[in-house]
Amino acid sequence: MNIFNREEKKVEYIELIYDLIFVYMVGRNNSLLHNFDGGFIAVESMIAYTMCTLAIIQIWSFTTFYINLFGRNGIRDHVFFFINMYLMYFVGDSTRQDWNGYQDQYHIAWGLILVNIGVQYLIELRNHKADVWNRDMIKKMAHTLFVEAAIVLGSAFMPVVWAVVASFAAILTGILMTVLGRTRSGGQAIDFNHITERAMLYVVFTFGEMIIVLADYFVSGGEFNPNVIYFSLMAFIVVAGLFVSYELFYDHLLDRDKEDNGLLYMLIHIFIIFALNNITSALEFMREGEVAVFPKIMFMVVSIVAYYIFLFCNRRYAKIQSDFNIMFVLKLAALTVAFIILMIVFRNIMAVNLFVTAAYVFTINIILYLAKKKHEKELSE
Repeated sequence: MNIFNREEKKVEYIELIYDLIFVYMVGRNNSLLHNFDGGFIAVESMIAYTMCTLAIIQIWSFTTFYINLFGRNGIRDHVFFFINMYLMYFVGDSTRQDWNGYQDQYHIAWGLILVNIGVQYLIELRNHKADVWNRDMIKKMAHTLFVEAAIVLGSAFMPVVWAVVASFAAILTGILMTVLGRTRSGGQAIDFNHITERAMLYVVFTFGEMIIVLADYFVSGGEFNPNVIYFSLMAFIVVAGLFVSYELFYDHLLDRDKEDNGLLYMLIHIFIIFALNNITSALEFMREGEVAVFPKIMFMVVSIVAYYIFLFCNRRYAKIQSDFNIMFVLKLAALTVAFIILMIVFRNIMAVNLFVTAAYVFTINIILYLAKKKHEKELSE
């Protein structure tokens, strides 16, 4: 059988149900940032937030790759999904401001989730007795998961400071071993279309949390308030613009039929999703009096710029490559520098910096829209 001509894999119902637990985890992780010290986000809270967010996205990535390669939507897949969903509730319960007191529960649940995914790979070996390439890849992925799980489980019994260091080491180990394992072995081809659709769905429910946060901008006490209308409109334009930016790329510029192992695409999306989580928190901070002005503005700026940097890192997956040249990068860089300067200059005027943010997002959407129109014109000629 030609592995590049297998039947296209569809996103299954059970995958969508599984994603709901990650919707819950987005909110839990974002809650870690609501701990301020002198107007700044407390350092320990930022570290815990970063670690917890990356850990959850990585769990989702490991699951998605397994299902993409070997998922059959059978009883075993359902059991596997539901066990991990159950364990994820313990991870969520441990994700709180006093995380230090729950880090043992957090790491034990996290480690068991990784073990569960690894066991699925080992069980899959029996279906590939004569398939040397796939057996090699399955063994490497199982090895990766068990090594990371061992580090994570060991972290549960370490002092908190060392547990955090070990957690970051576990995440990095999982990423490096996955990349090296996939690039040094053959095996079954990734269904890239399925990978792109799964990543898009994660982006969508991350935006869902952002939409919930946006609702606070509409609170007016039941009276007509021009300030509420202005700030809610600007914030809405920012969120809608960010969504449209991803939509333009996904629906019109992404080459979803590309033959690719999907690793870089998923790695880029880890940081896109991480940036979106930060933007959600930044929108909350804009209304928080406890947060000092400069860190508030810089958190918003860095989060939005990071989102677009990683979105444009997907250029290798675009249907058109000619538009993404050095002049394009320079123009985008100049626009970004202007955005940063204006945000710093007007940092004390929220009405202006929200407008500047909306204008920046809107301008990038124009750039993406023009690239879309050029591609459509090329197809029609």
